[in-house]
Amino acid sequence: MTGSIVISEAALASLIGLTAHEIPGVVGMAPANLKEGISRVLGRANAREGVVVVREEGGYAADLYVVVAYGVSIPTVARNITERVEHLVKTQAGIELRATRVHAVGVQRA
Repeated sequence: MTGSIVISEAALASLIGLTAHEIPGVVGMAPANLKEGISRVLGRANAREGVVVVREEGGYAADLYVVVAYGVSIPTVARNITERVEHLVKTQAGIELRATRVHAVGVQRA
């Protein structure tokens, strides 16, 4: 008897959002629907609201909307997020992300 494991986009978004929160220089996530702007920085409990996971041909892509700390190198933080997220999703969910796009939508003092 064989079964299959299905990981929802919502579960992936939660995993990705929580992972991004652990990166030094990340203050929090911002709502992916930018109508709210960055007036609300999302905490860990709502981290998946700052991530959009879409199924593309041949796999998944993720867009992360982050607020970074004032004074950090945004390209370095974005690179660290991308590397950590791609590694964790592959090792914990068995999924290789085809694209990981980090959108720095705000800067705040930590």
